Amino acid sequence: MNVRFDSPRWDWGAAARQLAQEHVRLGAGEAGAVVATVAELELQDGALEVELRVGAERSFHGVVWRVQDARNYESFFVRPHQNGNPDAIQYTPVFNGMSAWQLYHGDEFWSRVRFPVDEWFSIRVAFAADAAEIAIDGERVLRCRLRRPSACGRVGVLVGGDGLLVRGLDYETAPPSISQPPPIEAVAGVVRTWSVSDPVPEASLPEPDLGSVLDQRSWTRLDAEPRGLVDLSRAHPIDGERNTVFAKTVLRAERACVRRLELGFSDRVVVYLGGRALYRGDDSYRSRDYRFLGSIGWFDALYLPLAAGDNELVIAVSEDFGGWGVQARLEDARGLTFAG
Repeated sequence: MNVRFDSPRWDWGAAARQLAQEHVRLGAGEAGAVVATVAELELQDGALEVELRVGAERSFHGVVWRVQDARNYESFFVRPHQNGNPDAIQYTPVFNGMSAWQLYHGDEFWSRVRFPVDEWFSIRVAFAADAAEIAIDGERVLRCRLRRPSACGRVGVLVGGDGLLVRGLDYETAPPSISQPPPIEAVAGVVRTWSVSDPVPEASLPEPDLGSVLDQRSWTRLDAEPRGLVDLSRAHPIDGERNTVFAKTVLRAERACVRRLELGFSDRVVVYLGGRALYRGDDSYRSRDYRFLGSIGWFDALYLPLAAGDNELVIAVSEDFGGWGVQARLEDARGLTFAG
């Protein structure tokens, strides 16, 4: 089924638009990124294909599917300013308005491809259960494991900046036959479950001692992915200055020992053990040099002085944009269990 650019079926949302004879020009303005969807159409499994045109300037235009609302959906976009580079294209889920490209990077989410600039081309996404295959001009460029729960939702276009031209959207309602991506390999020693607080202002973080601040918080349980990543925006959106959550767990030690804890985070953390701050880190976008993306990885570590018995580990994670996440693993977990 085809939905032309001038069809009344479109819900343009917050996108600025200008109709031309053969296409519509869309822009996101100060919002940065907005979605435009086909109204009264919801697919859990199916396919969509969009004919679009992008310029060479920095932008993040693409497609969206399983759209629950303007802040929760699956997305795929192209980066014209990185055309031909490893991150020329990007799949990322969006939870609570957070496009988490700093968390979801590498071969599962990127690909070194070239696509037309200032020319018309198509993006096709076929999706079923927790898998998707993505093609540009008929050539598969990515096969990925979807991170949002499988659910019915709208399909449409992602307007990631200004200057996006769209001719139309085709969709298929039949579940597609697609090959499964490889399973996500588990990493040993990672923290598998966290209790995540409601957001607080970063400026309110207590140092060096936590005191009773945790007693005033409400908590949500989040399970980590097999590699240890927790996308914190699954639990909460950023709410104005409230851009920080506490993620806590309990390490139970058979005896007193010192163990190395490796960390990944986005954007900033303060790590507390037994209520005392041990470490502060900043991996935010361009915090080190103008090329630093702030992508999460196992780049930071500290040594935990663990007492025999229960040790409460708390990580305050603060976020600006690009992905609100944390991951932690013990280099040597002998004699330790996660009890929280």
